[in-house]
Amino acid sequence: MLSFIGIPFDVASADVDESLDPNESPRDYVLRLAEAKARALARNDAKAQIIIGSDTAVVDAGETLGKPRDKSEAESMLRQLRGRTHQVYTGIALYDERSDKVFSELCISDVPMRDYSDAEMDAYISTGDPMDKAGGYAIQNGDFAPVEHFDGCFASVMGFPLCHLARSLKKEGIEIDADLPQACSSSLNYECKISDAVLHGDNIG
Repeated sequence: MLSFIGIPFDVASADVDESLDPNESPRDYVLRLAEAKARALARNDAKAQIIIGSDTAVVDAGETLGKPRDKSEAESMLRQLRGRTHQVYTGIALYDERSDKVFSELCISDVPMRDYSDAEMDAYISTGDPMDKAGGYAIQNGDFAPVEHFDGCFASVMGFPLCHLARSLKKEGIEIDADLPQACSSSLNYECKISDAVLHGDNIG
């Protein structure tokens, strides 16, 4: 998705403990981890860079759901979420090595899950797709299609709210030449209704 923005980048994995601290809110959790991931990849050399970290949590009735540890836990999560609306919290952090500053953004989306059958759920779990996904599902999975009537930031539920990232980059003086809403919508096959508001700085999504 980062390629939609039209700027060069490298991808790296950060080795960060993703454990939830006692009494930590979902907001604080994803923003803390996003910044920790960005700082963990700092090179601290002459080639200073801007590092982007992100983290996503699924929250249902106040409970933060991480990635399932096994198929049994994936089934438990999907049963819990089925036919209900939960929230997805996605935090991103831009760490500028030159100034040691961090710009953070948070996107919260209401995600209505459809009432999928046990057979559909079992078939999806058997693919292994839930195992590295918060809450045990991927909104973009076309075969399972777990979400219906969604009208928030699709990219955020996938784990990377691009319009929020673009406005953070703008604070760093990095302008995005690409038509980001168009690129995102066409590539994800989703008509976003909030992109203009987000890009103009409104506190939405």
